[in-house]
Amino acid sequence: MVPRPLIDPSLIYLESAALAHPRGQAILARFPDAERVEVESHWRIPALFNDPSSVEDWLRIKRDVLVLGVKKGMTMRPNGRSADFIAPSSSNGCAMACAYCYVPRRKGYANPVSIFVNGEDVARALTRHAAKLGAKLEPNTIDPVAWVYDLGENGDLSVDATLSDNVRLLVAAFRDIPNAKGSFATKYVNRDLLDYDPQGRTRIRFSLMPPAMARIVDIRTSPIPERIAAINDFVAAGYEVHVNFSPVIVHEGWEPQWKALFAELDAALSPAAKRQLKCEIIMLTHNAALHEINMGWHPKGEDLLWRPDLQEEKLSQSGMTNLRYRHGWKGQWLARLRGWLGEAMPYCEIRYAF
Repeated sequence: MVPRPLIDPSLIYLESAALAHPRGQAILARFPDAERVEVESHWRIPALFNDPSSVEDWLRIKRDVLVLGVKKGMTMRPNGRSADFIAPSSSNGCAMACAYCYVPRRKGYANPVSIFVNGEDVARALTRHAAKLGAKLEPNTIDPVAWVYDLGENGDLSVDATLSDNVRLLVAAFRDIPNAKGSFATKYVNRDLLDYDPQGRTRIRFSLMPPAMARIVDIRTSPIPERIAAINDFVAAGYEVHVNFSPVIVHEGWEPQWKALFAELDAALSPAAKRQLKCEIIMLTHNAALHEINMGWHPKGEDLLWRPDLQEEKLSQSGMTNLRYRHGWKGQWLARLRGWLGEAMPYCEIRYAF
């Protein structure tokens, strides 16, 4: 039996401008039986983003609903962690349902995929921005020579690529930007991307955590062994491939699980993959509002994510009150994880950890 795709929309919300765009028309042609509902804005769809009852249909909405819009703002936001800049997004939302995902805190409820049909406008904006920057004169932990742009802050481009050619277009654009790289994190193995010919100008960051934990909190994602198995192939196809150990969820018995993950990863990687491998480590951040939402659709995950005995409130850069591991303990736990990684994979540089 062929597995059902992550997104198989029976309902498509769309802006009129998206309907008029060739890429919008191409996407609609793939789903001729889907009901179409025109909306004024992809951001203002009360039935999706403001209806608390939608939490009961969390996974169905992610599978059955698609939104098509046009990206208007082309601002490049400074970042300094995963990338030098956050690029204008070619999409928003995600078909996957990771229980810790921060996007529902901002956008509300199920948050299905919104595809912006004007990917070429994003590519042109990136080209202009990189040209104005010129050469990167001072190396940093993000990249020693190239300006790096995160292309998928609010979604997963590997999934987006199953819906439109936006991702192929962006990968192609970076082949011709000599002083920059594109970058995105993913939890979905889409082997169609192996044919995109990135020529070293696109960085893919596979997110990893112990498989037992992923089976509980990484809902609708590719299994961890499948992600690990894909790394060598993506390196061979011309991608720069890093890994995100994210999020790190502290729980009773976490040490053997993480040590086993590092050992599995080390055994699987080719010499070429090891030579270029770097990583990020991101400790869990949670949120009281997200906790309440999750209790409506996936309470089992909250047994691991909601740990007030281990967490404390902290104001985020965006002004939200989040829960993070208590300050003194977090530093100790992060140091332990760094030590386990260093023992198993001394060649893997940690680009940043927090």
